[in-house]
Amino acid sequence: MIQSIDRAAKILGLLQGSRRMGITEMAAALDLPPSTVHGIVKSLQSHGLVAQQPSGNRYVLGPTLLKLSSVYLDTLDVRARSMRWMHELSSRTGLATRLGVELFGEVIVIHHDRRPDGTEQMPETGVTIPSHASAMGKVLLAYDAAHATDVLSRPLTALTAETTTDPDRMREEFVRVRRDALGFENEEAVIGESSVAAPICSDEGEVIAAIAVVLPATEWPPSDAVLNDLREAARNVSRELGAPAWPPRLPAS
Repeated sequence: MIQSIDRAAKILGLLQGSRRMGITEMAAALDLPPSTVHGIVKSLQSHGLVAQQPSGNRYVLGPTLLKLSSVYLDTLDVRARSMRWMHELSSRTGLATRLGVELFGEVIVIHHDRRPDGTEQMPETGVTIPSHASAMGKVLLAYDAAHATDVLSRPLTALTAETTTDPDRMREEFVRVRRDALGFENEEAVIGESSVAAPICSDEGEVIAAIAVVLPATEWPPSDAVLNDLREAARNVSRELGAPAWPPRLPAS
């Protein structure tokens, strides 16, 4: 490991989630001399990876990261293969759709298709959601033992009064996810919003992503027609990726 790159990556990690931090704060968090952190931050700033706020001595993530992330998202095969089916799913159900993958123990939305009703909606691509409070996250956890072990080894944060925070209850949900190839959450991440997700498989048969429909909590539970359309979309994307079968094969355990 190259020490300077490792330290730079840790600084970028400290600033994720729209955080604003000064040199002294970053130095304390990383247990490094302020002079060392200052030099790394100034190098990152020269490349647009970090930006200094106009007033004050705090730093935020820079615009270059947005450009890099857009390139990264566009090169993801699963995203490219999913976009057509997600748009069709939104059109058939009248609901917004999300595509998510695991990132550092959370789910990152790598594509978002808005509801086709013409209402103003916030773009969600790039948003992260704690895995345990997300229908997509529950799907990814259910089929990845290492991911599940990592997430459940830490306290589960309650985002709303409905968030499941009991590890045993989460494990019970994983069994149902693997049985039905569907994950559910009802107001666990955002009050008034619910979602249901299905797994997407790679050409090796592994679950690499999850596709979800998002519906108002007032319309919960989703209809059988919505569930069938969601499963069909997940099957079609998996087929395009070369998956040998769908639903996914159950883990050996």
